Amino acid sequence: MARLLPIRVASMRRFALLAGGAALAAVALLVVAAARGGSALDVPTAAVLGLVEGITEYLPISSTGHLTVVERLFDIRGTAADAYVVVIQAGAILAVLVLYRDRVMSMVRGLLGADPVGRRLAVALLVAFIPAAVIGVALGDTIKHHLFGVGPVAVAWAIGGVVILVASPRLRRHGTALESLTPRTAFIIGVAQALALWPGVSRSLVTILAGLAVGLALPAAVEFSFLLGLLTLGAATAFDGLKHGGDIVSSYGILAPAIGFVVAFAAAVIAVRWMVAYLERGSLTVFGYYRLLAAAIAVVLLVTNVV
Repeated sequence: MARLLPIRVASMRRFALLAGGAALAAVALLVVAAARGGSALDVPTAAVLGLVEGITEYLPISSTGHLTVVERLFDIRGTAADAYVVVIQAGAILAVLVLYRDRVMSMVRGLLGADPVGRRLAVALLVAFIPAAVIGVALGDTIKHHLFGVGPVAVAWAIGGVVILVASPRLRRHGTALESLTPRTAFIIGVAQALALWPGVSRSLVTILAGLAVGLALPAAVEFSFLLGLLTLGAATAFDGLKHGGDIVSSYGILAPAIGFVVAFAAAVIAVRWMVAYLERGSLTVFGYYRLLAAAIAVVLLVTNVV
C-alpha cells in the first residue's frame, strides 16, 4: 500500500476519543435541529453533514446512506440540498489526494510517459471507472426517484452487513500487489462498483470485496478502492457542482458549504488513516455488525415516522 504516516496505539485512542466526541456532538445537533424544526443549511448543520461525509465515505458503511438519513432528520430537502451532499464529497476527495499524493503523482508521471507502473495503474483505474459511469448516466434519474429513501438504504445496510459477516472469515488477507492489477481484473472491480449506485450498499465495501475476489491483498484492495473513489466521486462532484453550484450558493451562501467541506476533509483524513491501521490486524466484521445496527435504527425511525 502507498506509504501513509504510521498510526500508533495512542493515535488510535485519540481517534476513538475524537470519534466519540464527534458522535455526541452530532447527536446534540440533531436534537437541536429536531427541536427547532428548521430546514436551513446553517453552519452547525453543514458541519454535521461534513462530519458524516468525511467519516463514512471510505469506510464500508455507505456515506450516501448516512447522508440520506441525516438529511431526513434535519428535514433538508430540495435540489440544492441533494446537490450539496454530493458536492461535499470534494472534502473527502482532497483527503485521499493528500494522503496518497505519491501514488497520484506516479500516475500523473505515467500518463506523461515517465512512469510505466503509474501508467498501468492509471489505465486500470480508468477501466474500473467506466461501468459505474455508464450505468449512472443511463439510470441516474431512475435511481434518484426510486432508491434515495430511508427504506432502500435500510435494506442495503442489512444485506451488506450479512455479506460482511458471512464473507469476512473466508477472506484471504494475502494476495497480489496493486501493481499486478490488469485491465481485466480492474473491470471486474468496476462492475462491482456499479452495485453501489443503490444508496446504502457502499462503494468502498463492494470494491474492496471485489478486489479481494480477483486476488489482491487486502491492503492493495483497500488502496485501489480509495484511488478509484477519486475518479468516481470526483466525476459526481464535478457534475453536480457545475449543474447545481448556483443553486447551492443562492440557497445556502458560501460560509456553510465551506465549513462542511473543511470538516469533511479533516474527518476523512482521520477515518482513512484509522481504517488503514485497523485493517492491518482487524477484520471487516465490525463493519458488518455496524451496518446491521444502522439498518435496525433506520427501520425504527421509519416506523415511528421520524424520517
